[in-house]
Amino acid sequence: MKQEEAKNEIKEPFTDYGRYSYADYLTWQLDEMVELIKGKVFKAAAAPGRKHQEVSLKIASQLYYLLKNKTCKVFEAPFDVRLPACSKENEDIFTVVQPDICVVCDRSKLDEAGCIGAPDLIVEILSPGNNRKEIHNKFIVYEESGVKEYWVIHPSEQTLLVYTLREGKYIPSRLFTGGDIVSSSCIAGFHLDVRELFEDLD
Repeated sequence: MKQEEAKNEIKEPFTDYGRYSYADYLTWQLDEMVELIKGKVFKAAAAPGRKHQEVSLKIASQLYYLLKNKTCKVFEAPFDVRLPACSKENEDIFTVVQPDICVVCDRSKLDEAGCIGAPDLIVEILSPGNNRKEIHNKFIVYEESGVKEYWVIHPSEQTLLVYTLREGKYIPSRLFTGGDIVSSSCIAGFHLDVRELFEDLD
């Protein structure tokens, strides 16, 4: 078989090199979660550990009760967030991510497949298996797509960093630790006690 013909028969992302679209993504039947970042495939790390899960549950639960019966909605992974650069057609979307937690306030961005367009808030909880390249690339696409706030939580170090979008660029906060109360600038009433967040994780 010729090399070009073999290339055309590839149906699954065996490598993170290439330019795959959301249309390709929908055809894959994989046992593991993957994300697309600017057309490249990133495999998810192993199943999140206990600390990751406990932190995620605390934050998602707080947001759920805060936002109940309000316009904004909170979602946990697995949940496809498509970030189109121009066209919203499946074959023209090259970034599909699965944030640990996201809040979407514009209901028109929600459909049966997930979210299309930038959520207002994204929370990523780091695990030992997180790929540094993936984290860096997510920062770029979240900034470019207009995600208003991007929270990065490190359970092992018990720290939290907030990036706030101002004039199209992320401005980092100082590093929050135990004793700090962190407030969201885009989700009214959302305050997080860092000490309580990491309680009982040892």
